[in-house]
Amino acid sequence: MNMTEPVIVHDHKTEIENPVLCEISEGIATLTLNRPAKLNAINYRMADTLLSHLDAFEVDDSVKVIILTGAGERAFSAGGDIAEFSQSVRAGPEEAVRDFVHRGQAMTSRMEAFGKPIIAAVNGLAFGGGCEITESVHLSIASQRAIFAKPEINLGMPPTFGGTQRLPRLAGRKRALEWLLTGDTFTPGQALEMGLINAIVPHDKLMAAARDLARRIMRHSPDAARSIITAVTRGLNMTIGEGLQTESEQFARLVPTRSLAEKLNTWIERKAI
Repeated sequence: MNMTEPVIVHDHKTEIENPVLCEISEGIATLTLNRPAKLNAINYRMADTLLSHLDAFEVDDSVKVIILTGAGERAFSAGGDIAEFSQSVRAGPEEAVRDFVHRGQAMTSRMEAFGKPIIAAVNGLAFGGGCEITESVHLSIASQRAIFAKPEINLGMPPTFGGTQRLPRLAGRKRALEWLLTGDTFTPGQALEMGLINAIVPHDKLMAAARDLARRIMRHSPDAARSIITAVTRGLNMTIGEGLQTESEQFARLVPTRSLAEKLNTWIERKAI
C-alpha cells in the first residue's frame, strides 16, 4: 500500500478487520497497532499480522525503515490480550506455550533480528508485551505521555515475549528485577536512563521525531545498516571473540558490493581536491 498520508480509522469494525494498519511513504513503513478500544492489546491475529508485514517488508526494496506505533491517544500497547491467551492457559501447558509464548517470542525475535531498522514510537502506555516490543526493536522514541510496566507478576506469571531476557541485557540485572518483581510502572525518564528508549519528545512531536530518525538512518547504505544490526544482535549473545568474528564476517560480505566501492571512491576523490 503506497500513500502520501496515512489513513487511520478507529472504528470497531476496522479493528476487527485490520488489527495492524500499514502506511508506506518516502521509504518509511508505518505500522499502527489498531485495537485502541482494547488499548492495542496484542491478540494472536495482531501478532500474526505483524509478522506478515515484516515478511513483506523484507523483500520490498522500497521500504528502508519501519516505524511501529499505537492507535489512539492512550496506548502503544497494553500487552497480550488476556481474555484470549487465558483460553490457551485453560487448555493446558502445551497449548499455552505453542499458541501464546511461541507466537509472542517469534514476533519479538523477528523484530530484534530484522535486517531493516525498526523504530518504536511509544505514544502511551507500554505494558507487558508492549514493553517487550519496545525492548526488542532497534530504536525507541517515547512521548512524554508514555508509561511503562512489566506487570505480568500481577497475573502470577513471568513475561513471555522475551522480557526476562532483554530487559536485564538493557538495564542490568538488578534494575530489571526491580520492575519484573514489583510490576510497578516506570516513567519515560527512567526508561531512558536504563537504556530502554533513545529519546523523550513532546507528544505532538512523536511521529515527526521518529520519521526524522528514520531519515537520518536512510542517508546511509541499507546493506551497511543490515550488517550492523546483524553483528550487534548476534554479538550480544556471544563471547567477545565470537562477536568480533561475526563483525569480520559482516564486513567481508560488503567488500564485493558496488555500494562500498562507490562510497570509498567518493571519499578518496573528495580528499584529493
